[in-house]
Amino acid sequence: MAHTQTTEGSAKRKAPQKGNFGRIIKMLFEFYPTQSCIVLLCIIISAVASAMPSVFMQQAIAVVTKHFTSGNWEAAQPEIAKIALTLLSVYVVALIAVSVQAQTLAKLTQGMLMSIRNKMFNHMEDLPIRFFDTNKHGDIMSYYTNDVDALRQLISQSLPSIITTVIGMSTVLFIMLWYSIPLTLIVLAVIALMALVVKTLGTRSAQFFLAQQKSVANVEGFAQEAMSGQKVIKVFTHEQATQADFDKANEELFQASKSANIFANMLMPILFNLGNLAYALVALAGGFFIINNLPSPSISGAALTIDIAVSFLTLTKNFTSSVGQVSGQINSIVMGLAGAGRIFDLLDQKVEKDEGYVTLVNVTKNDNGELVECSERTDMWAWKHPHHDGTLTYTPLAGDIVLDHVDFGYSPNHTVLHDVSLYAKPGQKVAFVGATGAGKTTITNLINRFYDIADGRIHYDGININKIKKADLRRSLGMVLQDTNLFTGTVMENIRYGRLDASDDECIGAAKLAGADSFIRRLPDGYNTMLTNNAAQLSQGQRQLLTIARAAVADPPAMILDEATSSIDTRTEFIVQRGMDALMAGRTTFVIAHRLSTVRNSDVIIVLDHGHIIERGTHDDLIAAHGTYYQLYTGAFELE
Repeated sequence: MAHTQTTEGSAKRKAPQKGNFGRIIKMLFEFYPTQSCIVLLCIIISAVASAMPSVFMQQAIAVVTKHFTSGNWEAAQPEIAKIALTLLSVYVVALIAVSVQAQTLAKLTQGMLMSIRNKMFNHMEDLPIRFFDTNKHGDIMSYYTNDVDALRQLISQSLPSIITTVIGMSTVLFIMLWYSIPLTLIVLAVIALMALVVKTLGTRSAQFFLAQQKSVANVEGFAQEAMSGQKVIKVFTHEQATQADFDKANEELFQASKSANIFANMLMPILFNLGNLAYALVALAGGFFIINNLPSPSISGAALTIDIAVSFLTLTKNFTSSVGQVSGQINSIVMGLAGAGRIFDLLDQKVEKDEGYVTLVNVTKNDNGELVECSERTDMWAWKHPHHDGTLTYTPLAGDIVLDHVDFGYSPNHTVLHDVSLYAKPGQKVAFVGATGAGKTTITNLINRFYDIADGRIHYDGININKIKKADLRRSLGMVLQDTNLFTGTVMENIRYGRLDASDDECIGAAKLAGADSFIRRLPDGYNTMLTNNAAQLSQGQRQLLTIARAAVADPPAMILDEATSSIDTRTEFIVQRGMDALMAGRTTFVIAHRLSTVRNSDVIIVLDHGHIIERGTHDDLIAAHGTYYQLYTGAFELE
């Protein structure tokens, strides 16, 4: 199994854009404005409070120094007590602010993540099939796991820490300038050196953390692909090759993680020692100014004294350690922004365009024989077509489908269908025959508008399908695919998936029609048997019977059967075929089949070759023509 990655997927895993940070803040205030304001206010209070002890320390030392020479300690006690009580009050307010911040932030973070996951899933449901065809499912799952978790750390830890640190540093810087401008310049010089180190090592570390985030998505995507393909891996004894591919992906993750953590672990010790350097330089400079009675300009205008110098040393330690705190959050911020960038890339994916305005409605006939729309479900459907003049027309849903000179390609430079024209009258059974890649499934994808045609037109009951809302178009088409997809739930729930308002009796009737009722009743809990892991406890044929029953309960006027019986044995196929014949009766049906015995009774058989229609006609006509179909049917050459 090759470890590949699509170009589109690679393009999406780019470095986080600068605008992502602002976009996160905007979403926080958009989804939770009150909680965001409360958290921000609490952060400001706690950040300012964290810088105040140095000020009170300076005041306390000044009081002690003033009364030291006089020896009147009794006069100092009230002043010291007042300073201590004020500081205690500041700490109490800070404690309350931190407590409120922690509780509010927890609710804000989890609520934000819930909103984002809902937004992602709702948006994903509106994405075109092309997105899922060009992206690994494991990689898509990584949006909901790794990327959301990285965003959680950013919102709950890194972002509050950064805001607290920035506000605290701003407060400390102002106090330092208030006390001494020369000493502040010394600290800022060391801070500039620390910033250079952060830029050099932090940038390298961030690059590798970004690579780590991408590698995690690759490993998860590969593991998911390997798990879903275990039977194929074992059948072809590719365990060692698969292990080698996984080891390669895992090695890339290891190298990125190792390099990222090496640079991250180097950064903090260097910053810590540079902070000590700043502390020592301030102590030397302050002592020099005081001993030599040199002037030290400040915003306050006060002279540099012992009490100010001691307080300034504490402020220096606080300021330099804040730089370390900011630097320690860089990697989390980068990973959070990388996760947010991938999430926003998903949210920015263009949704499936739907400019249709014709809808499918239930109708009944009035006394004059005219179609009248009604809210309750009836046996009659019609296309509700609004016109520019405000009038409405109702066209009965019949299943008349016409492809008129259709061209299509999955990419602009590779055309798959060439000038395809065909029609299916109401109730007709049209079969497509041809080798793999001939364009059979592509035609049905175009009828469903999973993809839009490049040229030509497709009409449904005389209406261009571009004018029909996609949901209504697809509601009118039942589809049974070769690959079965059954969801976690009971058998009854999986059948009812075809029409959610179907009653139990209608679901059972659909199962009988498909030939599934007998085996369902033999299950441990019958229709209430729980299915998990794509109904792994059932045989492939039984799973297919359930998907046919699911299509039957939808009761659409048109059906698409894409290799619906290819995974069923001959005996089961005979049972299913009877149910399918009943299911197809009176419905326009498109059948794709490699077993030519299943298309003999089709009204028209269309033979495709590399996107071209090369033959069409009934079974007898094509046999008589002795062309490609005759050679296929008689075994002169194989479909493949």
